[in-house]
Amino acid sequence: MNAATSSAPLTESAKTESVPEGKPVLAILTIDDDIQLFRGNRHNFADLIETGRELGYLAYVVTVRNLKLGRSRVLGYTYRREREVWVKGYFPKPHVVYNRIPQREDERLPRVRKKLMLISKYPGVKLFNRRFFNKWSLFQWLNKSKATQPYIPETKRLTEPQVLTSMLKRHSLLYLKPIRGKAGVGIMTVKTQPEKHLPYRLQIQNEKRSRTYRCSTLQKLWERIKAQTDALGEPYIAQQGIALASVNDRPFDLRALVQKNETGNWALTGIGARVAGNASITTHVPRGGEIDEPEKLLVSVFGRERAQQVLAQARNAALILARQIERSSKHRLGEMSMDLGVDTTGHVWFFEANSKPMKFDEPHIRRKSLERIFQYSQYLYGRLRQTKEGTVR
Repeated sequence: MNAATSSAPLTESAKTESVPEGKPVLAILTIDDDIQLFRGNRHNFADLIETGRELGYLAYVVTVRNLKLGRSRVLGYTYRREREVWVKGYFPKPHVVYNRIPQREDERLPRVRKKLMLISKYPGVKLFNRRFFNKWSLFQWLNKSKATQPYIPETKRLTEPQVLTSMLKRHSLLYLKPIRGKAGVGIMTVKTQPEKHLPYRLQIQNEKRSRTYRCSTLQKLWERIKAQTDALGEPYIAQQGIALASVNDRPFDLRALVQKNETGNWALTGIGARVAGNASITTHVPRGGEIDEPEKLLVSVFGRERAQQVLAQARNAALILARQIERSSKHRLGEMSMDLGVDTTGHVWFFEANSKPMKFDEPHIRRKSLERIFQYSQYLYGRLRQTKEGTVR
């Protein structure tokens, strides 16, 4: 483990860094930690700070506790790659705050919510990506628009057994997902197989493995599902299962990264593909999924001409979906990642969006994603200089 991810205490202080002329100061916001000083993906933070230096920007990590907007200097942390150490010091008050608080539980703390509210209303400072998304809210937002409705699988709140029964009458495969889930933990699939003695197949994915049950009746199926939802302590949604395109009997989906650019508009930073692992419900890489090239996979299923059409549809859908999500959220967003599925006919479906995207492993997407954070920050800084109220998005 190197210092970019280490929790070792800091042993030195950063020298005061000057503010580059005509460029914003970017604060990467996270939450404080009594043992390792701050939480979050330190490798990602270090890459952001280093990219900022290369592009001529000042960026640093700051915790909710230390971000005191009434002061001209802020206690924060920077990374020295040449020595692989994190150092603390005082930095200029930020013009732009990029919310990277890593856990939903942290973001829901009253003191954190209060600080995020304060930042969002503070003159002279622009905050983006204020909070995590809620799966149920996402589908409600996207169902409001005729432009996004075609991409949305049927989705209901899983509040009672009748919801399960009615959806199984229409769909032989359902996905059951925790509303505030992360990394696929707690996802379930229900498949009806009427020809079998035990016609209901339930698969549950937990942190380390997945388990499969077969049930003889809807009542017994519901009891199994209820035990899982109660154990996780999260409300669930039930979603129409989509028969995904697959290669060698392994389904795949697309991961799109959309970010605001230097003009403040949504742009596609990149799109990757993830192939499901054997016996895994999801395509997450930690669960045996593999990274692959979207075009190669689509060509192998649909042929070159149709693959180009499907990929163009996916790229276009990502931007349409991002604009509708931001409008409905009523908060300024700067980036989001999306899980998009392609069914066996080539239709594109929306499954999920994440306002705190994980690092993309594809090098060309990764580099561009880091640069776009500063391009959008520069745009926000320009708007700040045009209006003292900071009311323009």
